[in-house]
Amino acid sequence: MMSGSKKTVLAYSGGLDTSVMIAWLKEKHDLDVVAVLVDAGRASGLEDLRKKALSIGAVESYVVDAKDEFAHDFVLPAVAANALYEERYPLVSALSRPLISKILVEVAHKSGAASVAHGCTAKGNDQVRFDLGIRSLDPSLEILAPAREWGMTREQSMEYAAARGIPVPLKKESPFSVDENLWGRAVECGPLEDPRVEPPEDAFEVTMDPADAPDEPEHVEITFDAGEPVALDGREMPLLNLVSQMDILAGSHGYGRVDMVENRLVGIKSREVYEVPGALALITAHRELEDLTLPRELSHFKRGLEQKFADMTYYGGWYDPLMDAIRAFMAETQKRVSGTVVLKFYKGSCSMVGRTSPHSLYDVNLATYSSGDAFSHEAAKGFCELWGLPLEVWARKG
Repeated sequence: MMSGSKKTVLAYSGGLDTSVMIAWLKEKHDLDVVAVLVDAGRASGLEDLRKKALSIGAVESYVVDAKDEFAHDFVLPAVAANALYEERYPLVSALSRPLISKILVEVAHKSGAASVAHGCTAKGNDQVRFDLGIRSLDPSLEILAPAREWGMTREQSMEYAAARGIPVPLKKESPFSVDENLWGRAVECGPLEDPRVEPPEDAFEVTMDPADAPDEPEHVEITFDAGEPVALDGREMPLLNLVSQMDILAGSHGYGRVDMVENRLVGIKSREVYEVPGALALITAHRELEDLTLPRELSHFKRGLEQKFADMTYYGGWYDPLMDAIRAFMAETQKRVSGTVVLKFYKGSCSMVGRTSPHSLYDVNLATYSSGDAFSHEAAKGFCELWGLPLEVWARKG
């Protein structure tokens, strides 16, 4: 099948499928597996999972703490782009895949592996994101995707694991498939596959049921510096901590649940449920501050590129040269996006109730209809005549 090194680097999660893959890659392809678990937030029991990979047969096993890198190099550009796929999904999983791909390639270089393996199925978006990410960073690496090759059902995977002494959960597993990181949780499968059915409450973990949320609203002031959120209610904190705190606060009021039928990259529709309280709250605040600080033409033009940013991230194009250019554009737009935004949370809702900035383009003397109005009413008549001149000429020739 392949020549060169007998090592492969596996994107390892510690779950059933990637645990089985350690043994399967050895049996099927005679490969020594280097297991790599990337922590992009919300992970737990990592040392136990690392040891589990070794007990199954991995020759090396690593946990990579990438939370800070994820926050600054992936989440922050997404905030600058107000990135929402199909105007609703903050790209929780899609943002983490290029980071994981990058780390897999780095470990492959250090360990001398000639291939990289992932656990994605043929039906999902992630296979494309991993394949494109790895190929973009090192096209010489072979990409292995056992789940696309072996054709095992979950029951067959369980039997395979039991026959080889691979540890599997003894308790009944959740019917949901969950992917989570600093930026939120993505939940699918089980009862969620029927779009007619309301998501059961046990699908959620970080958001309060809005009906049970506090009876009093809560206000929070978010401070931005050049597009980056840097403080909550005047308390400065690292980006990683701020995102986590925002997640807890917004989720405690039942805000941040998204239930959508999504157009997957592979061409099918999928019912997806997301818990993204911190992500949605920060994007909401950031967009409001941009409305105050960016001039009209820049703001309007940016909206089109925001959609392109979201689409390309979702489609696995993070390392595309066009994305490099879009991220550079987004960074340029953030130079004056500084100030504070006040959000109000109440019973599953989040509303903006105040904003201020030293770079505000809002001039009350121009906007007011009261005394003190500094707008030139005399100039308006001529402006309207010139602005409408092309239409007038068209109408006269009709």
